[in-house]
Amino acid sequence: MGLYQEWTKKIEEHQSTGTYGDFFTNYLSSEQNAYEQILEKEQRNLTGTVKELADSFSMDPVTFMGFLDGINTSLSEELNLEELNEDSTITLEIDYEKLYYNMLKAKAEWLYTLPQWDKLLSDEKRKELRLKLHEDSRITVEKIGRNDPCPCGSGKKYKKCCGR
Repeated sequence: MGLYQEWTKKIEEHQSTGTYGDFFTNYLSSEQNAYEQILEKEQRNLTGTVKELADSFSMDPVTFMGFLDGINTSLSEELNLEELNEDSTITLEIDYEKLYYNMLKAKAEWLYTLPQWDKLLSDEKRKELRLKLHEDSRITVEKIGRNDPCPCGSGKKYKKCCGR
């Protein structure tokens, strides 16, 4: 079984036994420590085996897979988590703007409010990313006119089809 499958199995086991809250609290603490370390040292590129990187963040490889799952969309090139094992050599090229944006999107206040962000992204840049998130999250509804083609694709006017 791969590390990612072990990670998802671990989550499922904690959910079924009712220990998910404690497990998740411990994980979030480890995750925060890892981000503090990365941001403090301004590490944009991390290279090593999964085991070496997990050890550098004081995590076991399975828990580190959870961290990789969370940071994966903030990397310049996403990893195929399903294929990784302890001896897999990986390179994490972190895009700080994507990372901050994704933390905002996940509503991870304990991460996007870390003081280490102050020296990495200016207040203006962080405000710009918050505005971009609000803009991307905005729902737009287009009103269909009575005489417009029906959106179902029938070719009829809306008033003669689904608009009845």
